[in-house]
Amino acid sequence: MSQIRLRFAPSPTGYLHVGGARTALFNWLLARKEQGKFILRIEDTDVARSTQESVDAILEGMAWLGLDWDEGPFYQSDNFPLYKQYVQKLLDAGKAYKCYCSAEELEAKREKAMKEGGKPKYDGTCRNLPPQPDDGRPYVVRFKAPQEGSTSWNDLIKGTISFENAELDDLIIQRTDGTPTYNFVVVIDDATMNITTVIRGDDHVNNTPRQILLYEALEVPVPSFAHVPMILGADKARLSKRHGATSVMAYRDMGFLPEAMVNYLVRLGWSYGDEEIFGLQDLIQKFSIESVGRSASVFNPDKLLWLNAHYIKNGDPVRLAGLVTPFLKDRGVDPAGGPDLVAVVKTLQERAKTMLELADGAVFYYKDDFDYDESGVAKAFKPETPSLLEALLAKLDSLESFSMESIEGLFKGFCEEKGIKLGQIGPAVRLALSGTTASPGIYEMILVLGKGETRKRVERALARLGK
Repeated sequence: MSQIRLRFAPSPTGYLHVGGARTALFNWLLARKEQGKFILRIEDTDVARSTQESVDAILEGMAWLGLDWDEGPFYQSDNFPLYKQYVQKLLDAGKAYKCYCSAEELEAKREKAMKEGGKPKYDGTCRNLPPQPDDGRPYVVRFKAPQEGSTSWNDLIKGTISFENAELDDLIIQRTDGTPTYNFVVVIDDATMNITTVIRGDDHVNNTPRQILLYEALEVPVPSFAHVPMILGADKARLSKRHGATSVMAYRDMGFLPEAMVNYLVRLGWSYGDEEIFGLQDLIQKFSIESVGRSASVFNPDKLLWLNAHYIKNGDPVRLAGLVTPFLKDRGVDPAGGPDLVAVVKTLQERAKTMLELADGAVFYYKDDFDYDESGVAKAFKPETPSLLEALLAKLDSLESFSMESIEGLFKGFCEEKGIKLGQIGPAVRLALSGTTASPGIYEMILVLGKGETRKRVERALARLGK
């Protein structure tokens, strides 16, 4: 069996969309699983709308998700001479023809057909014209599609799909300005790149019979097709900006991890028993295109958030420290000038759902000019609190070894000695160190901040709140 070759072929007219990223992921996984090749092709024939900025955004999104490609990126705009050759080849073989009908004439034909209850398809006026002299009249080139029989294929996701050829149009393959059309260039690219399997969104199903007829006319192998169902918003409409972010990189900026995004995207339509958590290597082994469901998937931000929290909680603190640094800098914090960031992350990753939450939670470690949460102050600062805090500081100063165990032991001993429960001193310490009562564990904070900084913060709280 020949090597499987798959491609992802985005149009560079915007960012990498969630739906496009999932299509890329399915192609990448199958290529890796079958030890095939994954090819990146930029479909930039729409010169007016294609931008380098969009190309860069797509490449950045792919790199962030970890979807590396084996060949490319190839650009359709580099291939115009090749497409022209293939148009000529079909003309020479009598499989395509020049159509001189004007846009106005075509519109009139369309309206007439609709009025008469017919299909608004081209009526074949120029289909059998004898060769015309090249007298400067504008023309398009149309593919001469068969008018009898049917075109069908066995879709790897949807099963057998069939179209009556009589329903299909004589497709325009070259416009009046000499540029080729989408459906034509896709076929030429896939044929010349030896693509064996095409996985794409099911908004392309109607293009597939036309493309199969082109492969057959060119006498090249027809690839296998798999059409992936749409991604919908919660209201069951196609996912769009009104449902929230649709760009993959927007999720990075919102503090999501790439592994959470990959795990989430693959589960939009694909499943493996009851398993929910999948790493990339795990997915390569388990993925199969036949296990992708036939119905549309609904994008659920809460599920993505749940996965993200899982990956932060179980993530490598060193890596998370590197990833959270830009978010801290956005908040005016330079982590180089304070406690060890890896130690800080360890105190926060249990509870943070996003990197933004992780960054917000870390700020107090580096900035001691915070305000105190008023409702927390009312509950935590009682008349006896200042003297308890002062006594606690004296104990802390005399602590010889400084570890989680020794700090915990100090608090236990202190509470026994004073005949109080931890709840009578703990919230006040927490408030003094972080400004809030919803912070990491007290012992962890003291360990990360160190003796000197802990003392400084408790003294500041006493000066501000002890009155």
